[in-house]
Amino acid sequence: MAAAIERFEGLIVRLHPLTDTSLVVHWLAAEPGRLATVAKGARQWRSPFRGRLDLFHLCDFSFQRSRRSDLHTLREAVLRESYPSLRQQWLNLELAAHAAAMIERTCEAETPLPGPFELLRGLLRVLTSEPPSAALMFAFELKLLSDLGLLPDPQTQPLSPGARQLALQWSSELWERAMRIQPSRAQREEIDDWLRRLWLGSCDRLPQGRAGLLACLAC
Repeated sequence: MAAAIERFEGLIVRLHPLTDTSLVVHWLAAEPGRLATVAKGARQWRSPFRGRLDLFHLCDFSFQRSRRSDLHTLREAVLRESYPSLRQQWLNLELAAHAAAMIERTCEAETPLPGPFELLRGLLRVLTSEPPSAALMFAFELKLLSDLGLLPDPQTQPLSPGARQLALQWSSELWERAMRIQPSRAQREEIDDWLRRLWLGSCDRLPQGRAGLLACLAC
């Protein structure tokens, strides 16, 4: 008996070719979490997937689970939100890609991830109307650490009073408030060093390009 078709809402966080005609689409969704699907024929110009599968598109999608591997068969994708600002400003896309990479580094595949899914959606929503910044990057990382239960109480950490207050606000404030709290250069460097140590204690390595992204955001 064929596996039942499952339907969810999800964000596309990675794409790459599988064959001359097909794509592998990596999704982040609340209930199934991170999973990979193959979109057969998606690279053909007559494909029903054409125009729907791109980085950080929010879709209603359906798939059929494979019994032999962790690469499932994509059946349908209905585009709900494309977040066009990501294609208009490369730093927006870089920050979104960094956020997705942090989730991939720290979250198991095919495990419910309602918190990280909503965090990434929140970040993309803010980037539709506000410029990317170091504050927004730090806020995402702190919120993700908090959701995963990996964030120690900033009050107990060896941080200066100003940096400690910023960490508390970024980790708990709503997106729109958190991103308006801008650090000084010294605070940015202090919080960056602290966050890098926290992340390296939780995963083997940080996503490539994090330091370069932060340097661009801080300009």
